[in-house]
Amino acid sequence: MSPTDNMRGVILETDLPGIPLVRRGKVRDLYDLGEHFLIVATDRISAFDVVLPVGIPDKGKVLTQLTSFWFKILKVPNHLVTDKMEEMPKVLHPFEEQLRDRSMLVDKLEMFPVECPVRGYLAGSGWADYQKTGAVCGIVLPKGLEESSRLPEPVFTPSTKAETGHDENIPLTEVVKIVGQERAEELRSRTLEIYKAAAEYALPRGIILADTKFEWGVRAGKGPVILADEVLTPDSSRFWPSDRYEPGKAQPSFDKQYVRDYLKTLSWDRTPPGPPLPAEVVEETSSKYREIYELLTGEKWSF
Repeated sequence: MSPTDNMRGVILETDLPGIPLVRRGKVRDLYDLGEHFLIVATDRISAFDVVLPVGIPDKGKVLTQLTSFWFKILKVPNHLVTDKMEEMPKVLHPFEEQLRDRSMLVDKLEMFPVECPVRGYLAGSGWADYQKTGAVCGIVLPKGLEESSRLPEPVFTPSTKAETGHDENIPLTEVVKIVGQERAEELRSRTLEIYKAAAEYALPRGIILADTKFEWGVRAGKGPVILADEVLTPDSSRFWPSDRYEPGKAQPSFDKQYVRDYLKTLSWDRTPPGPPLPAEVVEETSSKYREIYELLTGEKWSF
């Protein structure tokens, strides 16, 4: 995979000689700067757990700018030090072309080894689970719900963190075994609190926050939980246009569902390497990422 492609400065992989690389995820590259980490959101896109060979213009910038936006308006303790290039260590300045608007300098935290998803609507794997069991992640729901139905109350549906492949849903009792009773309750209550606040913010702006997931950590193993990684982005959340919401079917969304729908038309077996994407699929996906940024922030995309 080349560091960039020739389409509007799309970055598929960062290259920062002299800066220790910790790991490359499906989308993010993580570097160690001693006291802090540097998180860089590339324009990589994955589908069905496979990173595709084509990047999505502006995707990494949208993920970074939306995360920074939510950190500011939610006013919740978080790990962001700065997302401004001018405020980052001078050792990073030679790499400005790769880093500007798509990177965050963050505090190092001890991360909890669980993902913290929360669902307000019945969609995706939650809908599949409900059809089979009448429950979502072991949480029994009322009978007669349809696909995309709003749940009586948002539900906390924790999962394992998988380095590769799928995360696996686990009950709250398993979270208690992993992190202890007090921390498990704190993760649950804080996750639900942030989801409700974000959903209330998004709805008057024409957006339903159907579900999302958070990651939490702590400083030096103590103190309150700290919100980390990406927050309320189209990669970690389902955003639906409220004026087109209609229970009983899948909803249009501001995320990479457009890519998944295209891939489902192919004979691809969902194993690496992933297939290339047509230019129109790439551009439409890029447009959806920029549009959700504008709708949520009320600002014209200018990065």
